[in-house]
Amino acid sequence: MRKSKKIHPAFYCMVIPVAILFFIFHTIPFLQGIFYSFTNWRGYGEWEFVGLRNYLHMFQDKDILNSYLFTFKFAIISTVLVNIIGLFLAIGLNAKIKFQKFLKAVYFLPYMLGTLIIGFIFNFVFAHLVPEFGIGAGIEALSVNILGTENAWMGIVFVTVWQSLAFTTLIYLSGLQTVDQDIYEAADLDGASGFTLFRKITFPLLAPFFTINMVLSAKGFLMAFDQIVAMTGGGPGTSTTSISLLIYKKGFTGGQFAYQSANSVVLFLVVVIISIVQLRILEKREANMG
Repeated sequence: MRKSKKIHPAFYCMVIPVAILFFIFHTIPFLQGIFYSFTNWRGYGEWEFVGLRNYLHMFQDKDILNSYLFTFKFAIISTVLVNIIGLFLAIGLNAKIKFQKFLKAVYFLPYMLGTLIIGFIFNFVFAHLVPEFGIGAGIEALSVNILGTENAWMGIVFVTVWQSLAFTTLIYLSGLQTVDQDIYEAADLDGASGFTLFRKITFPLLAPFFTINMVLSAKGFLMAFDQIVAMTGGGPGTSTTSISLLIYKKGFTGGQFAYQSANSVVLFLVVVIISIVQLRILEKREANMG
């Protein structure tokens, strides 16, 4: 008979406190949010159950619909850009070049800084430095603060992609370093060109890492908050108000706690569904490539 392995007491000492803290500070608030989404509580005072009224009203709320449209546009564009640029940066950094380690450290530096800090820095850059340069150089397109125009979302996308590139590139780089160089040497002997190597060897072997990056990027960008708060505050008007920012503004300061709790539940479901669909599609693609 096989002897059952005894679990070391240290396991319980480390796992149980963490599990309790997770339950108290994550699970309970999450369940409370679901509960309040079926009420009319404003964050204070009395409340009563209203059933599905909050959820049904969301489909007629222009502010919510517009914020979802912006969030999807922002997430799709940022996800595509960060993965395309990150993949080619990783290929470049994986090549035999000078100062390789230094460049890796430089590219990873933005990810180590807080999103709010970077947002405030670029807020200053777009508001003062870029317009001053544009005026001095006679470039009209750069002579105004882009964050105060209808193209403010472009500034947010630029900063978000720039900061997120570090993590995405690191994932692709780790994938490239698992590829056996003998495969490239054999393909090179067969006369395969650079693009053929990428299409037939590099990208198929990176498919699992591509899946990870796509899912994590989309999930993070769908819940964008910090960079928008720091750079535009959701403006001009409400043109760059993401779902997370709308929930914060109207839920905590607008007396719509229960209503925005319902919005939070819907956002959670949207992120989960999109992540599952992405995984299914990309894993199927991996199987076909294999």
